[in-house]
Amino acid sequence: MSATRKASELGADLLYRLFSGAIAPRPIAWVSTLDSAGNANLAPFSFFNVASVDPPVLAFSPLLDGQGAAKDTLHNLDEVAECVVHIGGEALAEPLNATSASLPRGDDEFLHAGLTKTAMPGLQVPCIGEAPLAFGCRVRDVIRFGDRPRSGNLVLAEVVVVHADADVWDGRHVNIEALRPIGRLAGADYSRTTDRFSLERPR
Repeated sequence: MSATRKASELGADLLYRLFSGAIAPRPIAWVSTLDSAGNANLAPFSFFNVASVDPPVLAFSPLLDGQGAAKDTLHNLDEVAECVVHIGGEALAEPLNATSASLPRGDDEFLHAGLTKTAMPGLQVPCIGEAPLAFGCRVRDVIRFGDRPRSGNLVLAEVVVVHADADVWDGRHVNIEALRPIGRLAGADYSRTTDRFSLERPR
């Protein structure tokens, strides 16, 4: 039996479960940032997509936690307005998941997950050496939707430099079989892109 309810009656926790279960699979932004003291942070965000191509802008939304507190990524972007957005792929699913752990502020998720830091040309923020695809960005804007638990913060990050492994991108086409991107579902579930179908776009 279907039901229609006002969103205001559902509450943040129930809406989160609904969104994460129904709006799926979601691409994952694996985002590195720096604080003003030079400490690196690395975290995955599945509220993520492309916002613009010209200028090239990616959008991801770190939520406040269950107590309404901001995560390290937001604090760092306020201090150093740069980030690197990585596409990890299935081969890096385990370290990606490891960087979702709630570590104390200032602890290094690169070290925690056994990942290598490499320089991103023109930026202070390091990138993941093992990641096949990375977009170095400068923050254009952060739109803050409030200070309540689960409130979102929409980060608009303009891409200024791109790193891509040759087997993943030939300069024109992305090799999906080489990238093997993964998507986020609800709870502990992820999805693969191995089961695909095609439809020609109508003219």
